[in-house]
Amino acid sequence: MNAEDLLQQLWTVESIKRMRARVARFLDTKRWDEFGDCFTDDATLEAPEADLRWKGRARIVQGISAGMDGVRTVHHLHAPEIEITGPDTATGVWAMSDVLERVSPRGSTITNGYGHYLERYERQEGQWRIRSLRLERLRIDS
Repeated sequence: MNAEDLLQQLWTVESIKRMRARVARFLDTKRWDEFGDCFTDDATLEAPEADLRWKGRARIVQGISAGMDGVRTVHHLHAPEIEITGPDTATGVWAMSDVLERVSPRGSTITNGYGHYLERYERQEGQWRIRSLRLERLRIDS
């Protein structure tokens, strides 16, 4: 691989990492329009432990925003494994941890989750977006 190709590959990986960081930040700050813009129109989101499978950007945003209503969240992503699979496609695996705090009149409950995001990405109109996201939790502490 020549230096120009290597530089392009590194920039592609960095662009995907930046997009993925925005997804976590937009979710935690409940910026739903910007969150949704990080997904393709026909994206899928899966969370097997919750028996959840949604298809389409609008459904994903609606489902996540409803599920996070009244919940304070902090999402951390670690150790990305990104593979470029084509000129406009890539895959990624991210170690993750999150904290979900649900507040009610009876007090608050905090859930800590740990696991991995398994993702596919597609570049559309010059922007990297998530085509599929699967959350596989390894541990949940409540």
